[in-house]
Amino acid sequence: QVQLVESGGGLVQPGGSLRLSCAASGLSFSIYAVGWYRQAPGKQRELVATATSGGSASYADSVKGRFTISRDNTKKAVYLQMNNLKPEDTAVYYCNARLSLATNYWGQGTQVTVSS
Repeated sequence: QVQLVESGGGLVQPGGSLRLSCAASGLSFSIYAVGWYRQAPGKQRELVATATSGGSASYADSVKGRFTISRDNTKKAVYLQMNNLKPEDTAVYYCNARLSLATNYWGQGTQVTVSS
């Protein structure tokens, strides 16, 4: 059974930092592309950052220069370092592992709230 478990969310002031973690189990993690998505209240889920199986990263324009995605295949984990957080970054953040359209897994989400 495939599981993706996120952690590291919380309440942070504008300008602060958080590091999200996602622990994967039940899959050959190294061959999957991984990513972080987020969904704010009343909005659609959107892509934040992805990393290919080879480690190449891409980012949404809104987070470029502030967020960094990384993966550790030995630990079957993916991380999202978020710096200079803004109120508009407030959302539930979801971890994703994708091999194909049919082989696509999601975590349960972790809440990130940026507020003073």
